[in-house]
Amino acid sequence: MEEAGEGQTEKKKGALVPTIAGIAIVTLAGAGGGWVVGGMIAPKNPAAEQAAAEAKAAAAAPAAGGHGEKKEEGLPHIATEAAGVVQLEPITTNLAYPSESWVRLEVALAFNGPPELALAEEIHQDILAYMRTVSLQQIEGARGFQYLRDDIQERVDLRSQGKVSKVMFRTFVIE
Repeated sequence: MEEAGEGQTEKKKGALVPTIAGIAIVTLAGAGGGWVVGGMIAPKNPAAEQAAAEAKAAAAAPAAGGHGEKKEEGLPHIATEAAGVVQLEPITTNLAYPSESWVRLEVALAFNGPPELALAEEIHQDILAYMRTVSLQQIEGARGFQYLRDDIQERVDLRSQGKVSKVMFRTFVIE
């Protein structure tokens, strides 16, 4: 009976080696196929392609613009001082909790009369200080964003004493 037990163990060991070899071959074939498909899909050298595109755009710009003038493309910006709208510099800061979370906020202010740049800078600093006290849980979801907008509008109203009619959010990103 001992001989029959040893024969089965040798049979199991003998079947294990081809199974491992088969799995290794299939894995290598899959990795090679993924590498080939990835090479076909991915660009060859994105940095070189981007540099070539920038060089082409730079060469075309003087020809199109005339004497080195920079021509703006697209629609004109409505956030101009003539329109009574001042776009503030982007605000990038970390939140109070969790402190690893960052927020980037771009805001424009619509003035009732002529825009005051000194007041706009004070408002910018006030919004920055306020954003450092906000936690992520306070601004989650649509309702949290609406509360944030209302709080910032209230702060701007207090700081400007009615000179700013509206705060317009241009971008709001949390990372």
